[in-house]
Amino acid sequence: MKKDNFKSPDFYNIDTLFNEEQLLIRDTVREWVKENISPIIEDCALSGNFPKDIVKKLAEIGGFGGFLPTNYGGSEIDFTSYGLMMQELERGDSSIRVLSSVQSLVMNTIYSLGSDDQKQKYLPELASGELIGSFGMSEPNHGSDPSSMKSHYSEEKDYYIVNGSKMWIGHAPICDVAVIWAKSKSNKYAGFIVERSTEGFSTAKIEKKWSFRASETGELIFQNMKVPKDNILTETDNIKILFDRLNIGRFGVAWGSLGIAMECYDVALRYSNERNQFGKSISSYQLVQQKLVKMVTEITKSQILTWRLGLLMDNGNASFEQISLAKKVNVEMACEVAKISRSILGGMGITGEYPIMRHINNLEALVTYQGTDEIHTLIIGKKITGVSAIK
Repeated sequence: MKKDNFKSPDFYNIDTLFNEEQLLIRDTVREWVKENISPIIEDCALSGNFPKDIVKKLAEIGGFGGFLPTNYGGSEIDFTSYGLMMQELERGDSSIRVLSSVQSLVMNTIYSLGSDDQKQKYLPELASGELIGSFGMSEPNHGSDPSSMKSHYSEEKDYYIVNGSKMWIGHAPICDVAVIWAKSKSNKYAGFIVERSTEGFSTAKIEKKWSFRASETGELIFQNMKVPKDNILTETDNIKILFDRLNIGRFGVAWGSLGIAMECYDVALRYSNERNQFGKSISSYQLVQQKLVKMVTEITKSQILTWRLGLLMDNGNASFEQISLAKKVNVEMACEVAKISRSILGGMGITGEYPIMRHINNLEALVTYQGTDEIHTLIIGKKITGVSAIK
């Protein structure tokens, strides 16, 4: 492999499948990550601090809701371009991809379900980074099964009363606005836009975590929270609407985990060529080459899978089962690639001089983030057999 390919493993010339605009977006984000994230991210992860000053910088390159119309702050990019953006952001760190993904998920939900007034009020400021959004569906005891959520609401004359909480929520401690979901006694589901100043609304931060160290993660708490009636997004008895909200997040994880694998491979390949043992580079040893070949093989398969999913999304033909498959497969692949990379680096693989252990820790969260591996397996199993193993 030529040295100029080290930064972008592309054994099957996948780049030729992307158009000029898609490649420009990818390369722009890649350079942005090198300039703004790479120099600071190890210290941020080690200290557990989220680099909040990069929010507006990311907004400047279209990092939030880029697939939305321009009049709402988007740039009308296609989903493949969005996926390439997620790939490059997560090559930098999962916390940065989460920032973009969560913001985009909030924006997409408001765009899909909100009124014109809600769109005009919130979307431009979310797109510019003036507002930081959070998305609350998972609960302390109900993650993969939103139909069993305990957060509940009731309707009053001028507002809705919401009680409950949401757990493991990205940007909960620092959000200015949150899209949250609750259930009524009549088994209807409602989505609400909640501003930080809303009476009865509070947040808490999860302080001790080994994964997503540079990301703000926490809890959204509703104690007789009064939500103005103008802030309801939708009320429905169709649980599918809630599941549909997750598709864009899972799509982002599929691309982002691929980015982690690509970075781990690049680091291992460079290291193996630079590290000398017994008078020659370790890349010349058969067992090291076997590891590198395994890595590039798995990455190549996932690149083709993810490219195809991007096309399906762009054509409006992607099913949630196909998105589940890509999320599951790519996270599994990235976990394996990262561990192989760690073995090639030896002792240096556990230090902050290289990103491998940070990526491994982040991948441990991605295994269950946006749906556990087991849940995605059952989603796919139902699709291919026609029989649900859940209900």
